[in-house]
Amino acid sequence: MDKPRKIEPARGKLGVLLPGIGAVSTTFMAGVELVRRGKSHPVGSLTQLGTIRLGKRTDGRSPQIKKFVPLGALSDLIFGGWDIYKDNAFQSASNAGVLSLEDLAR
Repeated sequence: MDKPRKIEPARGKLGVLLPGIGAVSTTFMAGVELVRRGKSHPVGSLTQLGTIRLGKRTDGRSPQIKKFVPLGALSDLIFGGWDIYKDNAFQSASNAGVLSLEDLAR
């Protein structure tokens, strides 16, 4: 068996390209931005809140995934995307009605 390799920490920015700037992608972008600004919690985010079990269940070793694997920070995400419609992401999110205008204004 090979010796486990050390995973280097994430460095720099991570570009996230989204094909289609509709309700799903704009909700994702707005959610990340709200968490970055401390206005919301990353509910449902496996990388931000999830844990990983190490060993047996009885070992009690379940660190958070983000502390176990050197992932990039949410502040390092940069979003881009395209759509067939001319609306920008804010206009699209406003039209979709998934998020309140109050959340979009934060």
